[in-house]
Amino acid sequence: MPESGPATLTLETCASIHDIPLQDWERLAGCSNPFLRYEFFQALEASGCTSATTGWSPRHLVFRSDGRIVGLAPAYLKSHSMGEYVFDWAWADAYQRHGLVYYPKLLIAIPFTPSAGPRLLLDRDLRKHLTPEQIHELLDTLTDNLGAHSWHLLFPDSEDQKLLHHDGELHRIGCQFHWHNHGYRNFEDFLAELTSRKRKSIRKERRQVAEQGISFTRFHGRDIPDHVLSGFYVFYQATYLKRGQRPYLNKRFFELLLEQLPEHVHLVMAEREGEMIAGALFLAGESTLYGRYWGCLDEYNHLHFETCYYQGIELAMDLGLSHIDAGAQGEHKLVRGFEPVITHSWHGIQHPGFREAIANFTHEEADHVLGYFNDAASVLPFRKQTRD
Repeated sequence: MPESGPATLTLETCASIHDIPLQDWERLAGCSNPFLRYEFFQALEASGCTSATTGWSPRHLVFRSDGRIVGLAPAYLKSHSMGEYVFDWAWADAYQRHGLVYYPKLLIAIPFTPSAGPRLLLDRDLRKHLTPEQIHELLDTLTDNLGAHSWHLLFPDSEDQKLLHHDGELHRIGCQFHWHNHGYRNFEDFLAELTSRKRKSIRKERRQVAEQGISFTRFHGRDIPDHVLSGFYVFYQATYLKRGQRPYLNKRFFELLLEQLPEHVHLVMAEREGEMIAGALFLAGESTLYGRYWGCLDEYNHLHFETCYYQGIELAMDLGLSHIDAGAQGEHKLVRGFEPVITHSWHGIQHPGFREAIANFTHEEADHVLGYFNDAASVLPFRKQTRD
């Protein structure tokens, strides 16, 4: 269903990744970011993780100019707000209290993935000439025609932020903690940059993990045995079941991930007395290691920190990657050498009254987030002389 846009530009949606030619997707998305790979979305759909049943109905955006595909974006028609990591539950509750309908909403995002990256996969020439006002107008019109009540674009990269920055739209910020390799050759180089107290604390944590008889084995891609993947999935499920939730991803998704994108997948498994006790699955991009899925059945001292962070740092160094994106939240990452970064999202609220109220909220929220970011940046565990 084409929508009128500036000049000859139109915007339509596709109900499946299979409705978009692979060559067009790869031409615009590339193949370096695992969360933008065509096969990643295939795995989500084929496994049933993104479907009308789960409340993630694919509505991928297709920009056309004179019939030619000049832009794409992963998008979903959502009937809830789960699995997004930019929380708007309070907005939905406020709508309900006033007798208004909040869902469905149009979500432009990577499902279940709070990691920044390209979202508007646009032809270079189109990006050069498209204005923020035009992109917002296209999204507003499409939202109306889909019968949705708002649109939300989550975790865009800096290039998309330039195109989305428009005073008339709602902009939210958040704070995450990422690790950066500032020229470290190995883990000891990294520790040498920390204050003496933090360096001793991390060494103590790692020593206590080893003293519990825990060791670690890495697996990569198609070299991951079936029984190891099955063990990992049990741990992954436990992370959600402990909170009384069902996991977002099923085992079939992980099987398809290994079949279709093995080059991106790294799995770290913790073992004790010959038994697997925990696991963390990482996806590797061009320069970034994404720490995405983790789980364990029993609690051990510092096991989470070792498996997800210290093993992740060593893995990133071995792979020659300069950055670790370990996902949402996690203030505990700060004292372990992860630095605060600001994340972004844009929101098109169609209801004028709530649009104004939410705009006021986002402005107040931004002040708190920036204060939190500055406080976090002021207590980084690095030796001061190495950061001046």
